[in-house]
Amino acid sequence: MIQGTGSHVGKSVITAALCRIFANKGLRVAPFKAQNMALNSFVTAEGCEVGRSTALQATAARAKLTVEMNPVLLKPTAEKEAQLILMGKPYADISAFAQFHQNKPLREIKWQAICESLETLKKNFDLIVIEGAGSPAEVNLRAFDLVNMAVAQQCGAAVLLVTDIDRGGSLASLVGTLALLPEDERAHVKGFIFNKFRGDQRLFDPAISFLKNKTGRPTLGVIPFNPDLNLTEEDALKSPIRSNGETEIDIAIVHHPTLSNFTDFDPLLLEPNVGLRFVRNASQLGRPALVILPGSKNTGKDLIHLYTSGLATRIKTLAKEGLPVIGICGGYQMMGKALIDSDHIESDVRDMEGLGLLDVVTEFRPGKITKRCTLFSLGTLPFFAQKNERIEGYKIHCGLTRPSGEADKMLFSNQAATDAHVDGVISKDGLIFGTSLHGFFENDNFRRRLINDLRKRSALPPISAPIRQYKQVEDEQIENWASFVSKNIDMKMIESIIKSPETGL
Repeated sequence: MIQGTGSHVGKSVITAALCRIFANKGLRVAPFKAQNMALNSFVTAEGCEVGRSTALQATAARAKLTVEMNPVLLKPTAEKEAQLILMGKPYADISAFAQFHQNKPLREIKWQAICESLETLKKNFDLIVIEGAGSPAEVNLRAFDLVNMAVAQQCGAAVLLVTDIDRGGSLASLVGTLALLPEDERAHVKGFIFNKFRGDQRLFDPAISFLKNKTGRPTLGVIPFNPDLNLTEEDALKSPIRSNGETEIDIAIVHHPTLSNFTDFDPLLLEPNVGLRFVRNASQLGRPALVILPGSKNTGKDLIHLYTSGLATRIKTLAKEGLPVIGICGGYQMMGKALIDSDHIESDVRDMEGLGLLDVVTEFRPGKITKRCTLFSLGTLPFFAQKNERIEGYKIHCGLTRPSGEADKMLFSNQAATDAHVDGVISKDGLIFGTSLHGFFENDNFRRRLINDLRKRSALPPISAPIRQYKQVEDEQIENWASFVSKNIDMKMIESIIKSPETGL
């Protein structure tokens, strides 16, 4: 089990690395995270919602993603409230305080799902690589812990404690974490891993010796800072500005207060000279080559933010001037004429006026759509020049979005060469469109066509380099990262601990 001295120390990517390392040794490996809190999610083949980081780890393990790998997911809807996803399906909307202090039956329900999921994985895999959350030493939350030491004790897992040395204070964090753990929990910790080390490691040897003398635990790895690591490291946005070379195509992505699935846009950086900017207000928007309205966990609240921040007015002005605008999932819903939420499923506001960029209306209803999809383009210029082009992705949304008139055209059908329209709307000039499909830019041919059209509109030559395949690039990145990690940790010691976790140090 990989635990950490805090959030964002690298637990997710180190878990992914270990999944690939042991998969390469021929083991059937499964990742596991008992409970995750994230707005980045993915969908299993069976239509169950899990954390995006777990999906990446399953890919690293070369294992089919199943809901048992992440049985509990919390998706924040407000500062102190979240939607509870239990075994891949919405279960309840809960407050943070009620979850911890007022709802013992709910804790028992979640714990049962966690334990049953672990047992299922044990039957089907040789090795489970478990990821913790935050820190196991949060004394105010220990009684409610469902994801760190409670899991380690439930399945007898050996724990490797990870810290981010780039942040400073790593030695104190490791020693302090151990000191705050009860003795029975402390016994599970078998060693330490320092992540994101910069400089000459020989200068760090005295610190490693001190740590061994102070705690009795060995340091099993010092992983250097890797500037080439491009995996989804945590559930927080790494940087509001990212680029692939010198920016020639500037893409602005609206940073909603409850922004979800921002990983949708990572594939765009496979195209050369593309820059991504996440913007929060009109003053940051400028005049990009493309504006994208991404997914949202609270569409009504985030639509209000568009108006109060000045983004709504500015985006509508740019659209009238012929600048392309794309909406995905909640962003697509905001681009319509209206949001109707009579039952207050997503917000306290019953009816809201949308941006009016597309001739659609969204009505929120009980229930949530979570499924993987294969759709086919209807061939609307300029971005969908090829009719019946296969487009793959996944849906995670509430609400039914339907055309309210005939001003715009439908975007996709669910079968080639049919009129069975099932998703998306595009303006008659083809420059404004929306879809509920996540993973949209992972479709390599479409992504290249989109960027080349934006380049043409900016009087730039088309990209002539071969198209990079997103899935292939992702697998190469996982493989390179796993190789990098394996060279900087003591794999023999880790394998020994895995074989005999109860033997101690």
